[in-house]
Amino acid sequence: MPLDEVERVLTAPGARFEMAMADIRGVPTRVWKNAPPTLATLQQLVRAYGAREFTVYQDERVTYEANYRAVCHMAARLRELGVGKGDRVAMAMRNLPEWPVIFFAAVCIGAIIVPLNAWWTSGEIEYALNDSGAKLLIVDGERHERLKGCYATLSGVERVIVSRGKSELTQGEGRLEVLIGTPHDWASLEDIGFPEADIAPDDEATIFYTSGTTGHPKGALGTHRNFVTNILSSGYAQARTLLRRGEALPAMPEPKVCLLVIPLFHVTASSAAMMTLIASGSKLVFMRKWDAIEAMEIIQREKVQTTGGVPTIAWQLLEHPDRAKYDLSSLETISYGGAPSAPELVKRIHEEFGALPGNGWGMTETTATVTNHFGEDYLNRPNSAGPPVAVADLKIMSPEGDRELPLGEVGELWARGPMIVKGYWNKPEATAETFVHGWVRTGDLARLDEEGFLFIVDRAKDIVIRGGENIYSSEVEDVLYAHPAVTDCALIGIPHKTLGEEPAAVVHLAPGTSATEAELQEWVRARLAGFKVPVAVKFVKETLPRNANGKILKKDLRAMFAAEDA
Repeated sequence: MPLDEVERVLTAPGARFEMAMADIRGVPTRVWKNAPPTLATLQQLVRAYGAREFTVYQDERVTYEANYRAVCHMAARLRELGVGKGDRVAMAMRNLPEWPVIFFAAVCIGAIIVPLNAWWTSGEIEYALNDSGAKLLIVDGERHERLKGCYATLSGVERVIVSRGKSELTQGEGRLEVLIGTPHDWASLEDIGFPEADIAPDDEATIFYTSGTTGHPKGALGTHRNFVTNILSSGYAQARTLLRRGEALPAMPEPKVCLLVIPLFHVTASSAAMMTLIASGSKLVFMRKWDAIEAMEIIQREKVQTTGGVPTIAWQLLEHPDRAKYDLSSLETISYGGAPSAPELVKRIHEEFGALPGNGWGMTETTATVTNHFGEDYLNRPNSAGPPVAVADLKIMSPEGDRELPLGEVGELWARGPMIVKGYWNKPEATAETFVHGWVRTGDLARLDEEGFLFIVDRAKDIVIRGGENIYSSEVEDVLYAHPAVTDCALIGIPHKTLGEEPAAVVHLAPGTSATEAELQEWVRARLAGFKVPVAVKFVKETLPRNANGKILKKDLRAMFAAEDA
């Protein structure tokens, strides 16, 4: 079924994905008519899943009813601590059952939750806490040990709450377990009722800090509407896949078991994944940290149907020498975002796991999902990030931002829709530069085909310009990934006296395989123009360094070449 016909069927009056118009900051915008108005509404609705398991972490199994009661009690405790509408509550912890409890407790009373990158150093977290003006900080035991030396320098934090802490606490610090107990206790908490709060769809709900690969990160200020939009956006993309395949839609979305390995402090996990999974009554299984063996054990034990995160995770499952020892037949989809994936990965997921691949495009400023790519469409267009969901618009603009480019040309991607955040916290100049009349300037170089499928070519700052010739890193990386020995790679630009810069590659090989620099250079030369061939290939023993969003830290890789040259 053609995409325009799919959209007509799915968004027809009375249909599940019917659209309406809303005024969002003065811009008429298509929205999902049937989306919950706020995150508080969502939390009340999913209580109906009752005894169904919501989160699983090691021996801790929390039902939807237990989670609901913990949210209500945590919201009451936050109010007792003086947290009100618009106050910022910061949280720095790994994926734990407490994470969604704290998230929903804060936003359901109108506060703004500030999930901080748990991988950051104390200095980076200190910057975000002071920048956001957080009134309360909630941390896990590991973050507490890392940060306790800087609590005195935090300008606005009045109190610190520690979860799973092992050391003695000082004045101004408290234990989360004293407030709401442990996850084992939540089912027996008294039903005190849901907190009442005056919250509207476009009220502020979240501050997620951008990747911060250069300079200080910026806080993207999100709304309730941003987050609830993702529920129907993900559902729409899955329904579109079924109709394109010729299958009927189920009467209700089916609950799934998801091994969620992406950090919840990233919008891919908390918005694109968690919102959709909660709405369908699905189970979220957490890991303390990524480990391929442990992941396969969990997939086998919990009969996990969907997992993913970033392409590296899929590669490690595919390439692991012990894969055959585990029953991974329950896997239905392996999805990922945050980084481009090689076409070879798409094919191998389908051929070797019997699962369908999934991908999409989004960013912190779009609260994750703008496009989605599933199933056969992804197999047929493995270089694409998929078409936009029905409430989103895409356009390709000139570098100056003054004109829209013709179909098929590469330019800067702009996106618009109800998932776009309000702007950057306390940064009016950056907000004015990036957000224009409802559109966000993404900084991604991209093109659209005649059916509206999006193709991300490169980050504007990652393009390699060799003697005036543009080299899109993703193009060369896709060729390298197609080599049977390569499981992780990146193309970067290294300085050259006359050409400006030249392409160089950093490569991680699959266990038990080998390849030489000359072999990989010949591999690329046989498939691409000569000026795109890496002038040097550096091999590393571990997978490449990435930030929490899954994006390769190319700055670190350039430093490796600089050190070698020195």
